[in-house]
Amino acid sequence: MYIGYDDTICAPATVPGTGAITVIRISGPKALDVADRVVTCAGGAAAGTIASAPGYTIRFGTIFETGGKPLDDVLVSIFRAPHSYTGEDSAEISCHASKYIADRIMQLLIAAGARSAEPGEFTRRAFINGKMDLAQAEAVADLIASQNAAAHRVAISQLKGGFSKELKKMRERMLHIVSLMELELDFSEEDVHFADREELNSLLKASIRHISTLMESFRLGNAIKNGVPVAIVGATNTGKSTLLNALLGEERAIVSDIHGTTRDTVEETLNIDGVLFRFIDTAGFRQTDETVEKIGIERSWRKLREADVVLSVLDVTRPQEELAAAVNDILMNVDMRQQKLIVLLNKSDLLPESASGTGSSEQNLQPLTDNKNVSIKNFIVSLIEEHNIRVLGNFQWYKAHANEEFKGAVELILISAKNGDGLDRLKALLAATQKDISADSDTTLITNIRHYEALANARDALSRVLRGISDALPTDLLTQDIREALHHLGSIVGEISTDEVLGNIFRNFCIGK
Repeated sequence: MYIGYDDTICAPATVPGTGAITVIRISGPKALDVADRVVTCAGGAAAGTIASAPGYTIRFGTIFETGGKPLDDVLVSIFRAPHSYTGEDSAEISCHASKYIADRIMQLLIAAGARSAEPGEFTRRAFINGKMDLAQAEAVADLIASQNAAAHRVAISQLKGGFSKELKKMRERMLHIVSLMELELDFSEEDVHFADREELNSLLKASIRHISTLMESFRLGNAIKNGVPVAIVGATNTGKSTLLNALLGEERAIVSDIHGTTRDTVEETLNIDGVLFRFIDTAGFRQTDETVEKIGIERSWRKLREADVVLSVLDVTRPQEELAAAVNDILMNVDMRQQKLIVLLNKSDLLPESASGTGSSEQNLQPLTDNKNVSIKNFIVSLIEEHNIRVLGNFQWYKAHANEEFKGAVELILISAKNGDGLDRLKALLAATQKDISADSDTTLITNIRHYEALANARDALSRVLRGISDALPTDLLTQDIREALHHLGSIVGEISTDEVLGNIFRNFCIGK
């Protein structure tokens, strides 16, 4: 349903100065009249005004300064309500991409009766006017922010209403059941049941399963939207910052021989084979009494636990006892069910090509790689405890075997972050860990924390109804919980919303959208 506004808004829809043209959008009841006051159309009175032009047409004209001096030649695209993005009368002025020109046109539009739009106000009006629901409106922001093919695909799917249709079907079934249950309340003295309890049980179980599936997709959806979180962890001076810089191809993190250089986390994103990864360089683990560094180390452990992928960087020139302790610390803090651990044996460029005792290392190491009964954890710990990597007799043999992809949750790669050795292998492995992200799929994914929380609340309410039926609770208590579930599901698509909620959502939009 169209809801009119008393005011007319305007804002640049593109960034001035970054291309050939800038587009300035106007929307509201006086949008076309405002455009007429600012733009002098070619052809004079015989050609007619912008306000008299039909929708989906373009007029050519000139914008003059207040003193009559030409500012720019422009094109004006005309959209009439309700057939516009906002559902209101709208116009879009295409001018040359000069910040000065765009600023002057905005000043002229405001002087002619428009006001500068708030962030997301055009999309908010589109939502209020029924052009899209709230989940679709949020997908507009996701589409603008998408940085890879997977994020673009998910945003397009939500913008087309795929997620909203699923929720609306679920709500319709629940509304049907709750209306019958509320009808029972009118005949409470007759003790009749209009709503079949077996049907209600089946509906509740199916809805809970569906909601749970959507909630489980949030981890993947959030990774697609914001980047797969990859924590780079390890002791001080193992080469974590050097690795981040090498992956990004730029000097993003400070590299120094001084221990404890990185005091806080440094985050940067990188697109690898169409998947966005969010690399997090963390403070090095060590015992310290320095207050700021201790805070940084605590954050490092937190980032490790939050990451989908953990890159444990080891300095192969360190004593074997130190290496074994470092691996043990990592293995004790990584959840193998939820996280992928990749152990990076760094500074391989400092390893000798050969050493005394040629052949003995190969003989000792071979059984470890072949023994399938040894767990991956024990394999790595045993590898580090029993072999001092610096004095391996046959370095070339070890390098070849260290680059193999071992089975299980842990991978072992020999690298040199300084020289770039092994980084292509690392990137390929990272891409392989997220193959589900890059694959095309029609599965609905949750990418918004607001949606996740609403689904969680709806599932809790439905679970209470299920328990209530088992405990033979009164109908009025059951309907109250179903109504609560309906409320939370409706809040996702905006069927139930408040100005505060809308304000929080649309303030994160860019101005002009």
